[in-house]
Amino acid sequence: MKKYQSVVLSILAASAVLVLAACGNSSKEATGKHVTTITVATDADTKPFTYSENGKITGYDVEVARAVFKELPEYKLEVKVTDFDSVVAGVDSGRYQFAANDVAWHAEREEKYYFSAPLSKSNNAVAVKSKLQVKTLSDLAGKSTEVLPSANFTTTLKEHNDAHPDQAVKLNYVDGNYPTASRLADVDSGKIDFLLYDAISLKTLFKDKGLTDLKVEPIDAQSTDSHAGLEYFIFTKDAQGKELQGKVNKVLKKLQANGTLKKLSETYFGGNFVPSADAYQSN
Repeated sequence: MKKYQSVVLSILAASAVLVLAACGNSSKEATGKHVTTITVATDADTKPFTYSENGKITGYDVEVARAVFKELPEYKLEVKVTDFDSVVAGVDSGRYQFAANDVAWHAEREEKYYFSAPLSKSNNAVAVKSKLQVKTLSDLAGKSTEVLPSANFTTTLKEHNDAHPDQAVKLNYVDGNYPTASRLADVDSGKIDFLLYDAISLKTLFKDKGLTDLKVEPIDAQSTDSHAGLEYFIFTKDAQGKELQGKVNKVLKKLQANGTLKKLSETYFGGNFVPSADAYQSN
C-alpha cells in the first residue's frame, strides 16, 4: 500500500512540475512581444558609408541603422551584403526590407520605394588627374568614366549627356560588384579620365589608398534638385515598408536631436555632415 501511495505521489509530483512548466511557457508567450526580423541590404564597398573591417560590416549608414533599431525592440536587424545592383533590386523584389548604401533620391526611385528622412548631406565631386581643371560637367566633355547601371551618379551623367549632346561624356558600364576603389585605380592608371562620386567617399578612399596623383574637385552638376547631396534609407513600397518608414523616421528625428547622428558622422566622415533639424520635421 505504501508502495502504491509512493507511486501515486510521484506521478502527482511529476504532473505538478509539468503543469508549472506549462504555465511558465504560457506566461512568457502571453507577456512576451513578437520580434520581427528586418533585413537591410548593403554592398559593404562604399566607404565610409558601408564597408567591411576585421570581418565586421560597419560604416556610417550601417551604424545609423543599428542605432535606429536599437530603439525599436519589436524588430531584430539583420545585415546582408550583396553587390550594389542587387541591393536596389533586392528591395524592389521584397527580398530585403530596406537598404543602407548611400542611396540618393530621384523621381524614378520614389515610384518604387519609400525613402527615409535624410541621413547625411555631401557634395558631388570628381576624382581626376591633378593637372586636369574641372568645375562643371561640361569641362569633362569627351572624357570617359565608369558607371554602375543603378547608381544615382549614372543618372546625373546621363541627364547631362541628354541635355548637352555636344558636351557629352563617355559612359563605360561596369558590373555592380566592381569596387569603387578599382574604378579610382582606373582613373589613376589612365584607363578612364574621371570618376563622379560624393566628396565624403572620395576623400576617404584617397586617404586609404594613398592616391597622390589624383585630386578631388567639387563639381557643379547644375542641379536644382532639393535632394542634391542627401542620402537615405530606402524601404519596400508595401504596407510593411510604410510602417518601417514611419517608425524609422521618428527615431532618426530623435537621434538627430540628441546628437547621435552627429557623433556617428564625426566618427565615420571626420566631420558633421548631418542635415539640420528642419530636414526631419515633416518625417
